[in-house]
Amino acid sequence: MWRSRPLASQILLGVLGILVATVSAGTLLYAKLTRETLDTQYGQRALGIAMTVAQMPTVRDALVAGDPGHTIDPMAEQVRRTTGAAYVVVTDRTGLRYSHPNPDLIGQRLEEPVAALDGRGHTGIDNGSLGRSANGRAPLLGPDGAVAGQVSVGILEEQVSSELMGRILWVLLYSAVALAIGVGASWLLAHRIKRATFDLELSEIVALLQEREAMLHGIREGVVGLDTVGRVEVINDEARRLLGISTAARGRRIADLLPPGRLRDLMTGTMCGADEVVLTDEFLLVVNRMPVVLAGRDAGAVITLRDRTEMEGLVRELDAVTGLTTALRAQEHEFNNRLHVLSGLLGLGEPDEAARYLAEISHDYTAQAGDLRARISPPELAALLLAKVTIAAERDVRLTVSPESHLDLPSIETKSLLTVLGNLIDNAVEAVAGELGPRRVDVHVSDVGGAVRIVVTDTGPGIAHDALEKVFTDGYSSKAPREGMRRGLGLALVYRLVHRAGGSIDVTPGPGARFEVRLPNTGVPHEYRVRRARRTTEPERVS
Repeated sequence: MWRSRPLASQILLGVLGILVATVSAGTLLYAKLTRETLDTQYGQRALGIAMTVAQMPTVRDALVAGDPGHTIDPMAEQVRRTTGAAYVVVTDRTGLRYSHPNPDLIGQRLEEPVAALDGRGHTGIDNGSLGRSANGRAPLLGPDGAVAGQVSVGILEEQVSSELMGRILWVLLYSAVALAIGVGASWLLAHRIKRATFDLELSEIVALLQEREAMLHGIREGVVGLDTVGRVEVINDEARRLLGISTAARGRRIADLLPPGRLRDLMTGTMCGADEVVLTDEFLLVVNRMPVVLAGRDAGAVITLRDRTEMEGLVRELDAVTGLTTALRAQEHEFNNRLHVLSGLLGLGEPDEAARYLAEISHDYTAQAGDLRARISPPELAALLLAKVTIAAERDVRLTVSPESHLDLPSIETKSLLTVLGNLIDNAVEAVAGELGPRRVDVHVSDVGGAVRIVVTDTGPGIAHDALEKVFTDGYSSKAPREGMRRGLGLALVYRLVHRAGGSIDVTPGPGARFEVRLPNTGVPHEYRVRRARRTTEPERVS
């Protein structure tokens, strides 16, 4: 039943219960301490009255003489009425009473021993015949200084209780005010908490938390939640994997968890954009940062990370297959034309001319393929160059492999080498396709001085000087968007592959682009360098 109550009621009842318990305990403690204090104060007051009576010469002389005139009791009664004491009892050393509010007890002895015979005053609580009282006893000294008797004065408990109740009323009034303030403060606290939790009850908050944890760690997209100052509030396992975060990230700024770069700029909000492509060392990510506004208030931001590495690879493979299919279709068309020529020659009765023509057309293609296979190894690289020549020809671009090209089984990873060379050739072919004037791409591949050297040049517009710093940035492209393919990834991928292999890349600005890549095949990595050169007869390289 307690858990089913609204959050405001739980807070109100909880605070009210704490206040009632603490105020009640404080009131009881105050009452106890106040009673002890009043008992002590009234005992001292009674002792003061007793000492005053004991020092009266008339009382002292009458007691020493045995009170023949019965003057002690009237004087004691007068003092009792004047001071408001409950009783003033004068006794001799043996405890014989000479005064008492009850006349029947005058002349009788005390039931308890005379306490003041030691010559000192005494205070305490007396449960006498008149009731419980605060008592003070003072010694009555004779003319010779010896103790002749005692004076006992009592103040009934009713007076102490009356004063105590007067003080307790003020305590109760204070407690009531404190309870009222506590109730008001608890209501305000409950209202503020309800507002901060968007009017959700505790059970709803628990359910949302459980659902959030199950959802965050069950989806295949990375999710990062940031507060208003950029600290990580939520991060799921997929986001940790994609970002390479293995340490505790909650409560830390996202800028402290990621190295400088485009990814950190997008996640911190320094760089804006929806579904931005970011290429890391291992993944191709689509990053989306959305601000969160709840009830008109800024609640931070939510970042989603989608891994598109495999999909982008499949798209690019499909694009390459499509290009090869187009090239094969063009070759098929060309071969049909040649077959028509052969058929016509044979139909005209020219078998010798047909044989010569067949030998000529077969020799060109076979010679080119054999030449590339003899000079370029591994065979996958030779096959790539042969396919690129065919694809370039289909786009009316002449792609040539320099006669000086020679590569003999480098020790670097073949897949990385194919990716680097393929992306550079594709960019060069696309840059010159459709241009006026000569459309030419030259490729040089060699293995000299313990490093693989790749040079790709074209006759296109080249790279502008102000774009040299951006050309390798993932997502940057000066070309028009192409349906189904993301721009700005080819050179960025080349950049990272060369960096990972410990190589270097030289970029020459336009007109006419020139990329020179060096990849060590000795397995000894060195610092990655991006070199930019100005267009001269011998390009100047800037480390």
